[in-house]
Amino acid sequence: MKAPYKAIEYIIENAPKFAEAKAQRIYLEEFRKTKKALLMKDALARGIDSAVAQEREAYAHIEYADLLKGLMIAIEKEETLKWMLTAAQMKADIWRSEQASERLGVKTTE
Repeated sequence: MKAPYKAIEYIIENAPKFAEAKAQRIYLEEFRKTKKALLMKDALARGIDSAVAQEREAYAHIEYADLLKGLMIAIEKEETLKWMLTAAQMKADIWRSEQASERLGVKTTE
């Protein structure tokens, strides 16, 4: 009887963490565009007139690479939480199915 409640409690406790992780990922995805623009602007200030060259400079910049590493970490965190929450939901669903089978007298395999 405790299994579904533990799964539900897990979902309730971790839903805010998942929301935070997703928000962080989306923020970094959007900030990546801002960072690229700022780095291109910096390249222009350093005398690089070509937009293609500015873009190359922006993508090659260490700050842009660091942002991508942060995005990678945010995505990993979000995906881990997403699948842990999905597993918890599945546990509750399995319990519900087992309970229905038990009420009907159907033998389940383990």
